[in-house]
Amino acid sequence: MLKNNGIKIAVLGLGKSGIACANLAVAKGYNVFASDSGKTRTHKQMNLNKKVETEFGKHSQKVLDCDIIVKSPGLPGELDILKQAKKQEIPVLSELDFALNFAKPKKIIAVTGTNGKTTTTTLIYEIIKKGYKNTFVAGNIGFPISEVVTKLNSKSVLVLELSSYQLEDSPFFRPNISVSLNITPDHLKHHHTMANYVKAKANIFINQKKQDYAIYNFKDKYLKKSILKTKANKIAFNDTGSKNCIFYKDGIIYLKKGTKTIKLTPKINIPGKHNIDNILASTAASYIAGTKKSVIEKVISKFKGVEHRIEFVKEINGVKYYNDSKGTNVDSTKVALESFDKNIQLILGGQDKGSPYKPIFNLIKKKVKNIFLIGEAANIIKKQLKGSAPMTECNTLSNAIKQIHSVAKQGDIVLFSPACASFDQFNDFEHRGREFKKFVLTIK
Repeated sequence: MLKNNGIKIAVLGLGKSGIACANLAVAKGYNVFASDSGKTRTHKQMNLNKKVETEFGKHSQKVLDCDIIVKSPGLPGELDILKQAKKQEIPVLSELDFALNFAKPKKIIAVTGTNGKTTTTTLIYEIIKKGYKNTFVAGNIGFPISEVVTKLNSKSVLVLELSSYQLEDSPFFRPNISVSLNITPDHLKHHHTMANYVKAKANIFINQKKQDYAIYNFKDKYLKKSILKTKANKIAFNDTGSKNCIFYKDGIIYLKKGTKTIKLTPKINIPGKHNIDNILASTAASYIAGTKKSVIEKVISKFKGVEHRIEFVKEINGVKYYNDSKGTNVDSTKVALESFDKNIQLILGGQDKGSPYKPIFNLIKKKVKNIFLIGEAANIIKKQLKGSAPMTECNTLSNAIKQIHSVAKQGDIVLFSPACASFDQFNDFEHRGREFKKFVLTIK
């Protein structure tokens, strides 16, 4: 627990989590200074406590007058102010590490992975809350952790979705159950190297102890290596030979725990091999947390997936439209393409994230009839995927949908899985996905 006798906290970045963190720090009696490089906003506009001293448009030396810096997720570590803080040995924490100082829940279940985090976190939350009334979900999904911790008590279960941005500055984080789904190239403009990205992800299990559990993807080359660093009990999914593992075969989920094998037979309603992985991870985490087998089966059987993740929108004249706006990286789009057989009309593009598009070349050549390019990354994608499928430059999403509607035939799949960030033309991937659905639903 951080003592608050005269300690001053600097919150760097006033996004949703930064605001929540600053409000929490004030509520706990700290002196708080918040610094944001963006445009000036009022306390009322941000729902920020009036006791928080603020500055905008820069990160001044005032930040260095504080005892602890809490860095908002996504801010680059090479900011000048952070370099100076390091020289002065001022501790830099994430909102995650700071907020959890003020909570001691019964269990913390944390989920990370390049892809599948939100689906898995949501499914775990839906299962766990059937057994534990005082269950909360937070992190990279729903609410900032700082907003939730004041509601927790010793009987609570906290389910967290955590990105690499949240984990990279969380050297003390320790969940009771960690879930690591996969690691593929992403956010490399921020992390610079895959080694840095993998290291950030590993913070989810690095501090776990012998009584904890680490659930991980046995087929992931990065996880198989980095998971060796944890002392936690390991449960591998997509593995059949280990003492503790979980796998899916012929409609049955098998969970092996020591000499015991538990069989579950839920009905699975969400498409794709990747969703089998998400379900296996969710099943293992929920069972380890103490949820009954019958509850797990029932919730999975009713689960229809999460918005913007290969989400069926509408069928028009025999053409099915799918919204996968959360496909913000190449591996996500690869997963979406693998979920369908052929005859795909694919929309790609947005803000480039620095990862190559070549890994989906052969898959596109095999399954995609046409590519429709939008956003800033259109020229980069066009160069890297030349020869994979005919391409049409559309610039905007609405124009892409008009173009597709004019050429799509009965039996085609329209897949919006952009493999890029959304910030060139949209507020976020949710905004982008809603716009896609709006355009589709207006087609006559």
